[in-house]
Amino acid sequence: MRISALVIRIIRQFLRDKRTLAMMLVAPLLILTMLHLVFNGENYVPKVGLVNVPDAVIEKLDLKDVKMKEYDSEKAAKADALDREIDGYLLFDGPMLDQIVLEGSDPSVNGAFMKQIQKATKPLQPAAGQMDLNVNYLHGSEDMGQFDYFGPVLLGFFAFFFVFIISGISFLRERTSGTLEKLLASPLRKWEIVIGYVLGFGIFTMLQATLIAWYAIYILGMLMEGSFIYVLLITLMLSMTALTLGILLSAFANNEFQMIQFIPLIIVPQFFFSGLINLDTISEWLSWLGPITPLYYAAEALRDIMVRGYGWDAIYGNLLIMAGFSVVFILLNILALRKHRAV
Repeated sequence: MRISALVIRIIRQFLRDKRTLAMMLVAPLLILTMLHLVFNGENYVPKVGLVNVPDAVIEKLDLKDVKMKEYDSEKAAKADALDREIDGYLLFDGPMLDQIVLEGSDPSVNGAFMKQIQKATKPLQPAAGQMDLNVNYLHGSEDMGQFDYFGPVLLGFFAFFFVFIISGISFLRERTSGTLEKLLASPLRKWEIVIGYVLGFGIFTMLQATLIAWYAIYILGMLMEGSFIYVLLITLMLSMTALTLGILLSAFANNEFQMIQFIPLIIVPQFFFSGLINLDTISEWLSWLGPITPLYYAAEALRDIMVRGYGWDAIYGNLLIMAGFSVVFILLNILALRKHRAV
């Protein structure tokens, strides 16, 4: 009898907490559906450039499993490879394949590219055996591993994840402990309260971001072709975005458990669409999720610095977008304060 009373109380508690009930039933289905759509996408189709290849040679190539683009000069092909419009290009000396040039920053793409090129050029190979391929890389090398490519995404993800959770729960405690109510009753304006919290939490956010970046690069040995200062700047900007988002969403949670419930909705999609999985293999109707998430831009900027060795010109656009996210979240935080008390 006492046990049944306890069971009934727990059931009633769950039924009253509609958000927890929905997360238990809906979130697993949402994540499984997302995994299904991401991992059951199409196989990657390499994008191949052909530089000054005679028509007679093109007719012999087996190019049905690649996306082909012809160029009149190596300069134009190299520019497109650097912009990742193509994965690499082929240089011919008459009818013979002279050189393969890969963009090189993604080992999985490199593997798919070389597999298809070996298949495509099989009709050109001498009868005596397989011809030697002269392969050059614009970025990376044949020794580059998957961790070198995924490392920048993981670096950004962990910085975003921990800052989001810690800032959200910390601000939630400020609210549930009554500190926020006292501040709202003070002469402080809403925007002053928000900016004060952002700057206060931001000091520890910057410390955490610096530690994560330093440890990943100098202790774990992640590939690092560019400047550590730029990596630090990107990580700090991403952490600021996570900080302002965490504070914003904490306004809609009544306890720590409800704050954690935002993880499947906010964190998991960003993990999938940040570039950890090649977005070219995902259904077009689903791939639009990537560009509306802050981690998408941070991961691309980190790869530009750490893998490709680029500088400021390559990342400032992504930094501006992340700064825009932070500004939007700060403005929404100011509006969210009205939920607690009108000043």
